[in-house]
Amino acid sequence: MQQTEKTPLWRQLIATAQVLQSVRAGASGGVAVEAVPADLRPAVQALAFHAWRNAGRAEALRKQLAKKAPPPAADALLCLALALAWQEEGAPYDAFTLVNQCVEAAKRNPDTRAQANFVNACLRRFLRERDVLVAATNDDPLARWNHPLWWVQRLKKDHPTGWQALLQAANRQAPMALRVNRLQTTVPDYLAALAAQGIEAHAISDCGIELERAVPVQQLPGFSSGQVSVQDAAAQMAAPLLLDGLPDVKRMRVLDACAAPGGKTGHLLERGVGEVIALDVDAKRCERINQNLARLGLRATVLAADAGQPQSWWDGHTFDAILLDAPCTASGIVRRHPDVRWLRRETDIAQLAAEQKRLLNTLWPLLVPGGRLLYCTCSIFRAEGDVQVQTFLAHNTDAVLLPSLGHLIPGEPLKTATVTDNQAGDHDGFFYALLQKRLA
Repeated sequence: MQQTEKTPLWRQLIATAQVLQSVRAGASGGVAVEAVPADLRPAVQALAFHAWRNAGRAEALRKQLAKKAPPPAADALLCLALALAWQEEGAPYDAFTLVNQCVEAAKRNPDTRAQANFVNACLRRFLRERDVLVAATNDDPLARWNHPLWWVQRLKKDHPTGWQALLQAANRQAPMALRVNRLQTTVPDYLAALAAQGIEAHAISDCGIELERAVPVQQLPGFSSGQVSVQDAAAQMAAPLLLDGLPDVKRMRVLDACAAPGGKTGHLLERGVGEVIALDVDAKRCERINQNLARLGLRATVLAADAGQPQSWWDGHTFDAILLDAPCTASGIVRRHPDVRWLRRETDIAQLAAEQKRLLNTLWPLLVPGGRLLYCTCSIFRAEGDVQVQTFLAHNTDAVLLPSLGHLIPGEPLKTATVTDNQAGDHDGFFYALLQKRLA
C-alpha cells in the first residue's frame, strides 16, 4: 500500500476506523466500505480486511495498554493501528510511520481529537514495548485465533481434529477463482487468453480456473461479454452436483431459491437447463441477478419473493430440481468477508437453522417425484449442515440422501475425488447434501 499527496495515510486511517466502528455497531463490512468516498475505497477495504483478520490480537493489546476502553471512535482507531502494527511480517506499513499517521488521524478527526494525546501515549508505549506486550497476549485465545471465543469453541466441538486448521485458513487471503462460461469458450482457450494478457492461472475443474494473483475484473479478457465469472471453487460445485447424471437437462424446470447475486443461476443456465426460476426476497438483490444474467447473455424468470411462502409466487407446476442455497451464518467464507466473524452472534446459528428448516420443509412438496433438491450453505457449522439434513431425513421418509460432498472445509488442496465428508481444498467452507424424492 502506498500513500500519495492526494490520499495521505492519516485520511485512509480515519475512514477505515469509521468502517470498523460501523461494523462494531452491527453494519456489514460491505455496506460500510461502500459508504467510503470512491477515491479512498480500495485502500480502506484493504486496511479494514487486515484489521478484521487481526482484531482479536488488537483488542487484547489495547487491554494491555488501557484496561478501560476509550470512547468508540478512539477505540476503533487505536485498535486499527494495533491490528496493522503488531506483527512486522505482512504489515502494510512500518510501525513508526503507522503510529505517526494514526496520531495525525486522531488530531484531525473531530470525533477523536479529544483523545489524541491518549492515542499517542498508548501507541508510543506500544512501540517501546511491542515484544513484551505481544508476548503477554499470546495465551489469550481471542488474540491467538482472531475469532470470537464462542466461534472457536463451536469449531472445537464440530471439527475436533481440524478446528485449528480451519481458524488458520480463515485468516488467509482467498484465491481468485473463475468459472468459464462453456456456452462461449473452454477452459484451455480461456487459459490461453489469460496467458496472452500476462495473467498466470491454472485449471481446477472442467469449468474452473484459479489465478496465481488476483486482478481487477476489468482486466479479465471477455469478462464484459460473459465469457467468465468470478466464483469460488466450492460454489462452482453446486450446478454439476444438482444436474450431473440427469437426462434431458434442456427440458428441466429448475428452481433456484435464495438466488442472489445470481452466480449459481448463471451456472445452471450455462449447463443447459431449459427453464430456471430464480427467487430472492430482496428486490434490489434481484436486480443483481438480472445484471449478472444480462452480462452472460442468459435469461431466467427472476422473482422478488420469499421462497418459504410459495403461495405468493408459485404457479402450481412442480420442479424437476431445486437448488436451495439457504441463508446461513456465512462461517465458511470469512476469508473473503473477515468482518462476518465479528458481526455474528452465537444465537444466530439457531435462528438461521430454523429458517433453513422452514425452507427445506416448504420447498420439498414443490419437487416432482424422482426429482432432486440440493441443499447447501456456505457454513462450516454442523447445525447448518449435516445436523440439518439428518433431521430432515428423519421426518421425511420420501427423501433419500444421494452421494454428496458433505462439509467442504478450507485447507490443503483436494488429493482425491472420492465423495467423503470434510474434504479439504483451497476453497471456501461449504456444505452440500443432494436429496432425491422417492417415486410414488
